[in-house]
Amino acid sequence: MANIRSAAKAARKAKRREGVNVARKSRVRTFVRNVEEAIASGDANAAAAALRVAEPELVRGANKRVLHKRAAARKVSRLTRRVRSMTKKA
Repeated sequence: MANIRSAAKAARKAKRREGVNVARKSRVRTFVRNVEEAIASGDANAAAAALRVAEPELVRGANKRVLHKRAAARKVSRLTRRVRSMTKKA
């Protein structure tokens, strides 16, 4: 436990920020999972719609530093490639 008042406040703030970041990261994962499930179901339109919703969430997560910007870009790129390959087949 912190002995100094400012350190105690900093610890409280860190705990509060952790809660916000955990919620943000969970939200990003949920949107990515929705795209994955749509791809697995084979529905190209649903996958494209889910990707359109997930991409801004990934970018927002990167801007909020919940995940690295290159990791977010990589995820968007790979998901986009998979969704596009579905539309070419159909």
